[in-house]
Amino acid sequence: MTDTVAKEASQRTSWLPMVSLFLAQVLMSFNVAALPISLGGMVEDFGVPPTIASSTIVVYGLAVAALVMTGAKLGQRVGWVLIFRIVIVLFAGSSLLMIFAPTVAWAITGQAAAGAAAAIIVPSLVALIAENYHGPQQATAIGALGSARAISGVSAFLIGGTLGTLVGWRPVFMIVLGIAVVVFALSFTLRGDHGNATIRIDLVAALLIGSAIVLLTLGFNNLNTWGALAATEGAPFTVFGLSPAPLFIIVGVVLGQGFFLWTRRRMSRGQVPLIDLSIIDSPRERAAVYAMFIVVALEACVNFSIPLYIQIVQGRTPFDTSLAMMPFNLTVFVTATLVVRFYKRYPPRTIGVFGFILTTAALIWLSIVVNNNWETLPTILGLFVFGVGQGALVTLVFNVLVTSAPAALAGDVGSLRGTTQNLASAVGTAVAGALLVSLLGISVGRAVLEHPELPPSLVAQVNMDDINFVSNDDLRAVLESTDATQEQVDAAVTVNEESRLGTLRLGLLILAGISALAILPASRLPRYKPDEIPDPDPVST
Repeated sequence: MTDTVAKEASQRTSWLPMVSLFLAQVLMSFNVAALPISLGGMVEDFGVPPTIASSTIVVYGLAVAALVMTGAKLGQRVGWVLIFRIVIVLFAGSSLLMIFAPTVAWAITGQAAAGAAAAIIVPSLVALIAENYHGPQQATAIGALGSARAISGVSAFLIGGTLGTLVGWRPVFMIVLGIAVVVFALSFTLRGDHGNATIRIDLVAALLIGSAIVLLTLGFNNLNTWGALAATEGAPFTVFGLSPAPLFIIVGVVLGQGFFLWTRRRMSRGQVPLIDLSIIDSPRERAAVYAMFIVVALEACVNFSIPLYIQIVQGRTPFDTSLAMMPFNLTVFVTATLVVRFYKRYPPRTIGVFGFILTTAALIWLSIVVNNNWETLPTILGLFVFGVGQGALVTLVFNVLVTSAPAALAGDVGSLRGTTQNLASAVGTAVAGALLVSLLGISVGRAVLEHPELPPSLVAQVNMDDINFVSNDDLRAVLESTDATQEQVDAAVTVNEESRLGTLRLGLLILAGISALAILPASRLPRYKPDEIPDPDPVST
């Protein structure tokens, strides 16, 4: 034991390389967290609906999820340090596109480039930690990634909200550019191999998984625009009158299954797969993936829904949004940092189940107490409890995957993490948008019937059945072009507020149901504690 401790002590290395990796995680997370804060500014600057502006969020997650497995193999082939520096430069270029974007298409392109860069940064973080740190230092470094992600959310909402209110949304991405420059400079402290040119990328598997993720995300993101079943006028094409959205989802699922069949076939033949599926061989590891997907999707839904309502419907500033979301983001940061202290006392299964119970209770509570005043104690309490559960779960499931896989498969674990988190984020944002708009249509239609002072002639002029999430000021401006009386204008604004608040409450309640269902995969997480030997029989646990 003494020799082991002495050997580990002699192998301790400087934490300076970890600063580069920590800031790289901050770079990606800050960029993602800044996007919801920037929604209001982009809607105003580009003159597009919120659902179009939110495509920047979707396309980022889509690019990462579709390319991260290929990125992991590319890193192994080229060398992690070299490829890391190249993609940091690409990420810096994406921030320039955001800063100078003349149209929303440029902003979407910028986030597509950022997503492509992050597809390689994500697995490189885990791989470079494995190459630069060992033993207790490695465990500490892995835990730091979770806290980096959380602190980025806090700082992005606070700094982004302040800049968005006082200056505008574009300067937020100047910070992203600055972080990228610092990461690139510190990358020269990293140690890594020069890659293995003999590694061949499985192009068939890359095409299968990439196509599956693209189709799944596009399908979920356009359920409302193209139609959940029958095609709408907004659908790019129809298949016997059916919307392409559910067809995309079905084909995406089929291609995803094809990817797993193809990969297992290659592994059985001794060929190098795009990702080694042995990292999810046991039910416990698969449960960790399912739990990770759900918890990240829930986070994306909340981070999209609440800022959307505050900025677009209430017409409040980005700074107000940052203050409203601060209890959640700050709690996620603190919990993600401190939850590791419970690992020696409670097994992952206990922490996971308790975490989803907290998120479920918090979402139900928020659906009851949320109102137009976000600074009330009940609302802050709900966001606080949700943040505790969220922070604990995100760190927990990542640690379960990392500790269950050998160091040689660190890149594969990183790519799995990136695929799961970013696909969940993209799908979560897309589903939140489609769900809220669908519920909104039902709510507005019912509210119009309940307000007799809104005659059918006025409803026809405003087309209230087709209104997306709009602010009260914008609605008043629309009504000025009609023959509406002041009483009718006030009634329409009331419908706008009540319908959208009711939609948000119902949406939160549906999310609570999803969170409750996630307790099932959480109950399949490992029962052993990190300092214990894993149960050799994963099925019996």
